[in-house]
Amino acid sequence: MTTVLDAILKINPSAEVTVNGNDVNNITWHNGTAVISKSDIEAKQAELQTEYNNNKYQRDRAKEYPTIVDQLDDIYHNGIDGWKATIKATKDKYPKE
Repeated sequence: MTTVLDAILKINPSAEVTVNGNDVNNITWHNGTAVISKSDIEAKQAELQTEYNNNKYQRDRAKEYPTIVDQLDDIYHNGIDGWKATIKATKDKYPKE
């Protein structure tokens, strides 16, 4: 889940802010940080959530790829084509959508 703070920091990476309860209506801006409108925060939060949802396949693949050590061992023992087959199995299981 993308938080209100994620959205704020994506809009203004140097923002000094406190968000209570992930509530867009409960934000305290600190040290002269320019206030970002609630509608801009909510729009950015929705955009980030969509991006997160669209990249689920990447998170699924990352969990299943062999470690780098195991991949290098695979290359050593089975060559690049063997390694490609190992990686392709995971890519095929979790295709880009």
